[in-house]
Amino acid sequence: MNELALLVPAVAMLLDLALGDPKRLPHPVRGIGKVLDRIEQFVRARGWPLGWAGLGAVLAVAGGSALTAWLACRIPLLGPLLALYLAFAGLGLGCLVREGRSVAKLIDRGEIEAARAALALLVTRDTSNLDVPSLRRTLAETVSENLNDAFVAPFLYLALFGPAGLWAYKAVSTMDSMWGYRTERFARLGHAAAKADDVLAWTTARLTALLMVLAGMLLGLDWRAAFRRTPGDARKMESPNAGWPMSAAAWLFGAGMGGPAVYFGELKDKPRLGPDGEWGRREIRLLLRLGVMVGLLCAGVYVGVVVWVAG
Repeated sequence: MNELALLVPAVAMLLDLALGDPKRLPHPVRGIGKVLDRIEQFVRARGWPLGWAGLGAVLAVAGGSALTAWLACRIPLLGPLLALYLAFAGLGLGCLVREGRSVAKLIDRGEIEAARAALALLVTRDTSNLDVPSLRRTLAETVSENLNDAFVAPFLYLALFGPAGLWAYKAVSTMDSMWGYRTERFARLGHAAAKADDVLAWTTARLTALLMVLAGMLLGLDWRAAFRRTPGDARKMESPNAGWPMSAAAWLFGAGMGGPAVYFGELKDKPRLGPDGEWGRREIRLLLRLGVMVGLLCAGVYVGVVVWVAG
């Protein structure tokens, strides 16, 4: 049983690439989202201190998610199947690549309004007035940043701590995506979630950038520039983590990121990353292929480590 359990991360990654996120299956993230909505309503209705309530929610939801996954994996007979499903459901590379391709195809076909609407489902910024270059740049930013959030980070926690570790991370990541905004509504309630996500993703963001450079080397991209310039550019970002995969992508493809963007009705000038080149059809296509290669590299390294340790 233990030997089979060691195969779960690699098998889950392959399932994720092949199947993405099947809409008809129950997904734990949707369950976590409903719990968070209930918690917010409960806390606000009682007038509790939002900062302390947010911290308590991080501990309760992350701990509860980990415990639920741990118990599910120990159900007689069903445990191994549930472990594989929980691992597969926690990885988002397949879904990220599929959605990225869908938006890219809409842009390439000139269906700009449809592309804006589809991209709006992937990002928090306002996409209603983006032109073609801005649509491609925004798509490149979200794909590269989410290589860490949707895949490398959960894969690493899965490999180290099993499905329980993965879902503790996913709970925090989901809280950050729902509450981690510096708006009047969430500035205090989401503070603990945002900081916890920064801590948990600190190492994996840098690992993601390194994996992207390695994948870029295999694809014949400018990996030397990415290796040299990514650390300096990444530190320009307000987030301690988001800039690492974004900067790596910008330098690998010679296309810039950042600049003006509208969030919640306010214009924000994001730091410029990479050179001044534009994201074109070819660059987006290669970026999505690079994402798949990052997944395969993760699985390959994991299998190699397992074989080495077992030998």
